[in-house]
Amino acid sequence: MIQSPRASMASQPTLVRAIGRWTLVALVINSIIGSGIFGLPSQLAGSLGRRSPWAVLMAGVFVGIIMACFAEVASHFTAAGGPYLYARVAFGRLIGIEVGWMLWLSQLSAPAANANLFIIYLGELWPGATGVWPRFLILTSLVGILALINYRGVRAGAEVSNLFTLAKLLPLGVIIVAGSAWIFHGHRASAVAVTAPRSAWLQSILVMIFAYGGFESALTPMSEARDPRRDAAFSLFIALACCAFLYTVIQWITVTVLANASGSDRPLAEIGRLTLGKPGAILVTVGALISFYGYLSAKILGVPRITYALAEGGDFPSAFAAIDGKFRTPYISIFVFAALTWALALLGSFRWNLTLSAVARLVYYAVGCAALPVLRRKQPASMLFRLPAGPLVAPAGVLLCALLLTQVDLSKSLILIATVIAAWLNWLSVRNRVSARPGKS
Repeated sequence: MIQSPRASMASQPTLVRAIGRWTLVALVINSIIGSGIFGLPSQLAGSLGRRSPWAVLMAGVFVGIIMACFAEVASHFTAAGGPYLYARVAFGRLIGIEVGWMLWLSQLSAPAANANLFIIYLGELWPGATGVWPRFLILTSLVGILALINYRGVRAGAEVSNLFTLAKLLPLGVIIVAGSAWIFHGHRASAVAVTAPRSAWLQSILVMIFAYGGFESALTPMSEARDPRRDAAFSLFIALACCAFLYTVIQWITVTVLANASGSDRPLAEIGRLTLGKPGAILVTVGALISFYGYLSAKILGVPRITYALAEGGDFPSAFAAIDGKFRTPYISIFVFAALTWALALLGSFRWNLTLSAVARLVYYAVGCAALPVLRRKQPASMLFRLPAGPLVAPAGVLLCALLLTQVDLSKSLILIATVIAAWLNWLSVRNRVSARPGKS
């Protein structure tokens, strides 16, 4: 039976705490590794050449600063909401709603872009996939199947996310082993001289930070994690270490194996073809498809909990907090997110998504870092993980976000302004409503 969103909190079924520590690690990894690892190595090679692995590593360190702040902030809470919840409690209702809207919209466009890339890569194996009707049917199936899986329970959605995490890591591991063996047997491409000014380094780090991004959406289903305050920091740091290793090694292999890495649209497929023949290229293409769909599965599991948390706090239409009585999932939030993702995938532009995600992420990353000292003062007893030198690390994270914002083309970010206005109008409509304050521990 489906519960009415107008039902009292007493009669409302509760969410199931089914996400364990290692499932949360897998969810963070799955939320981070999407299309970037299959396309960005060539772009970085064109900007920085053989030095590009250092940019990947530096970006990992910078994201580590932001993640460290989020790890402490997340340890205050057991409720759903992620960055929205942190901003809401630290800075009040208006800032919380603004962050919630930016988080939701930025996370809507990213899986839509990945779904489009799925079609593009599938076209390598089946050229007819890019036709109008096949594309429509494939996108509908991609999104619809995952929506139904997650509707039927968070445990099923988490298990699917685990499966995709393992499946997407296997072909990447094959590329690392085959590429490393190729290099150690003396097959090295000639280095290409590349002039890299400061702006090229900042742009490359900016691109890689968003390749590392997405971890925040894995923090939103905390109402369904078994021990969220203890496991959040652990999962973030383990996932970052895994992703930093993968990204750095693959970038090193790319610029060492390929003579013209910057000229390839599918650099990892080229490495697979060079080191393992045609089967290697097919393996990487299939790996890319799995990665894109796995990323989509992680988003459909995590992102609907943003609107659930907004509605639960009285900051969004109450229907989004409705929980299915049988499966105990936020079914309206899931289906609305799936429908909007499907629509954006059909209509969307990858470039538009990148611009939106870049600016929105920098803003709410900065807010998350700024929340650290505020929450230490407001609720010191609720903090389970204390970041060493937190009062120094948090301002460093804010300044880093501000520095990288200077590299974003804001002229293409009118959608962000519209989002801010929409969130403000949302706040005006609910500011006099009694707030069901988001859950704190």
